[in-house]
Amino acid sequence: MNSFGDTWTFTSFGESHGLAVGGVLDGVPAGLRIDFEMIRSELERRSKGDKEIGSRGVSPRAMREPDEVEWLSGVIERSEGVEELRSEGEKELVTLGTPIAFIIRNRDARPEDYEWLKTHYRTGHADRVYEQKYGIRDWRGGGRASARETAARVVAGGIAKQELAQRGIAIHASLIQVGAETDPDRFAETIARYQQDGDSIGGIIECRITGLPVGTGEPIFDKLQAHLAYAILSINACKGFEYGTGFRGVTEPGSAINHISGGIAGGIADGTDVTFRCVFKPTPTTPKALAEVTKGQSTMYKGRHDACVATRAVPVVEAMTALALVNLI
Repeated sequence: MNSFGDTWTFTSFGESHGLAVGGVLDGVPAGLRIDFEMIRSELERRSKGDKEIGSRGVSPRAMREPDEVEWLSGVIERSEGVEELRSEGEKELVTLGTPIAFIIRNRDARPEDYEWLKTHYRTGHADRVYEQKYGIRDWRGGGRASARETAARVVAGGIAKQELAQRGIAIHASLIQVGAETDPDRFAETIARYQQDGDSIGGIIECRITGLPVGTGEPIFDKLQAHLAYAILSINACKGFEYGTGFRGVTEPGSAINHISGGIAGGIADGTDVTFRCVFKPTPTTPKALAEVTKGQSTMYKGRHDACVATRAVPVVEAMTALALVNLI
């Protein structure tokens, strides 16, 4: 399943070390002004990680890949009355109401680094199950199962965020925990410690939605939290989702927490901020872990991976949240 949503339908395509990744976004109304500088900024957040942490733990490929979007269809330059709205040399593009297609070329792909995966399966990855299911797999960095695919989600989600912003709805996610560390000032230090040990560590991201209209979400099978969970758990390496009191509610009496709704009651937005948290596992492919897979033949391993993938997942969480909401609304 490579498509998400039935009103704004986003279809993702491309492999990690193929020519490009990209997407088609259908259902976007005509006349929406697109701030492409905002989308470029979102892509940079995905590739470079949290600004407060810096590039600590980010894979070398992500640091070098430019992630430039090529728009193939669905937008057009509008010249009438635009002069006062744009700076010198910039174009204002608006949506046509037709499918928006785009690609992001893989300019730093190195399939030769993954030749060894033709005969090895990495623990914690989709290598084995893809081959068992389809009888064939793209061994070049995981193919479709690679987090490289999330670049296309960020582009589509960036457009959805701009539609939501016109309705007064904002989405803000942030990294709130790395391993057991909850002090943001020590996140970089924590990641560095695992990276130096040839290992990795996971993290927790919290997302807050403001301005969501009362009544968003449907009873029983179309609950707001069900749509959010479906979207968020589709992100690579995401292993858990909670909203409101979440798992913490198990240890507290009802009288102490019954006022904490997380912005949702009965599956419907109650008019307060919606908050949820999601957990990302440690990157399974590390120098230490691959020493076991390759039976100590470290010369076989040349892949490039993150020490903490959660640092780069923040804009992806926002993007998938936006796509879920724009479909509900």
